[in-house]
Amino acid sequence: MTISVVWFKTDLRLHDNETLIKAITESDFIIPVYCFDEGQFGTTKFGFQKTGSFRAQFLLESLEDLDRNLRALGSSLVILIGKPEEEIPKLVKQHKATKVFAKREVAFEERNTEQKVQEALFKIKCDFESFSTSTLYHAEDLPFSIKNIPDVFTNFRKKTEKESVIRPAFNVPPQIKSPIIETMNLPTLEELGLTPQAIDSHAVLHFKGGETEAIARLNHYFYESKCISEYKITRNGMIGADYSSKFSAWLAMGCISPRFIYQELKKYEHQFGANDSTYWLVFELLWRDYFRFMMKKHKVKLFQKAGIQNKESSEINSNTNLLQKWIEGKTGVDFVDANMLELKHTGFMSNRGRQNVASYLCNDLKLDWRLGAAYFEQQLIDYDVCSNWGNWAYLAGVGNDPRGNRYFNIEKQASDYDKNGDFRNLWLQGR
Repeated sequence: MTISVVWFKTDLRLHDNETLIKAITESDFIIPVYCFDEGQFGTTKFGFQKTGSFRAQFLLESLEDLDRNLRALGSSLVILIGKPEEEIPKLVKQHKATKVFAKREVAFEERNTEQKVQEALFKIKCDFESFSTSTLYHAEDLPFSIKNIPDVFTNFRKKTEKESVIRPAFNVPPQIKSPIIETMNLPTLEELGLTPQAIDSHAVLHFKGGETEAIARLNHYFYESKCISEYKITRNGMIGADYSSKFSAWLAMGCISPRFIYQELKKYEHQFGANDSTYWLVFELLWRDYFRFMMKKHKVKLFQKAGIQNKESSEINSNTNLLQKWIEGKTGVDFVDANMLELKHTGFMSNRGRQNVASYLCNDLKLDWRLGAAYFEQQLIDYDVCSNWGNWAYLAGVGNDPRGNRYFNIEKQASDYDKNGDFRNLWLQGR
């Protein structure tokens, strides 16, 4: 009788989960587990929390939903708290498991943790296998090796779209056999060292974690509202739930997979027709892939000030008051301030807003771009390590931007994207 452990991380779903499917196929019983890694709930060298309360709340909701969905199939979720390299081997020994299955990591800290777990398991004669489950295109199906992926997105996109195929999504398993597992015991935000924060009533959407909510959001954006058919036209909006898909938080936590979204999009196009807008969602998912592959290619360089271009930046301003005013939405530049207040009070900001506030921090305030990336890591409900640091490096001129320095004229941007000042009024009035 073989028992395997499935180590869930940012893949909190049952659909399109190759890790789970392979474990079920190779084992008589599986034990699904999530470990609250204490390293993910500390303070970074930049002075920010690694995980803020908005994302932590979303994580807790996602785990509740995963446990509920696992129970419907005959299993449940074990919660561990501590260092994964200590807690997972303990669980393995307790249940005499012979193998641990997990999602494959690409970012520096996450890979280090994975390596430590693998080494600890090796010592107790337990196998470890990881699977790539986060991207639209599988790394093995790309028309180039990771080290030869072009550093310009357009070159990557054109060749990939032409020469690669997207694998079909895995179905939800019909049942899961597990040993009897006790009721899941989740920590509270306070036990994680965080303070609960109510989401502002002006939030574009009340993001609730979990696979169930992710699929409900997809059904709303595709089939109920058909907003996907106008996505390219509306995607630069700033107010309301439906100017963009808002899939990012569920994608970041792995509550929904890009391949599942793609599969549903193809069904939608077959039923209601394809256009530039339906394609544009795939285009954005491809950007997400690209940042993940760039992280795999360039490793720790994407966290360094000089970035992948080894570009020594001009003199950096060390005035911490400027950073604090940027964080608090008190720079005096209304478009920047409105966006920063939205982020502070909701954990979310539009793509248009993110580009503007990043450009302002790098080009106008001349602060170290990594401070902005680290604050976003703390604050964003949809934080994804590859997309966040890749985008910040890009906008700072040390990443994948072929132009080298992407300066935004904030006044013109405000005029173009918030013509009547509705967004600014929403966030600035009465504050």
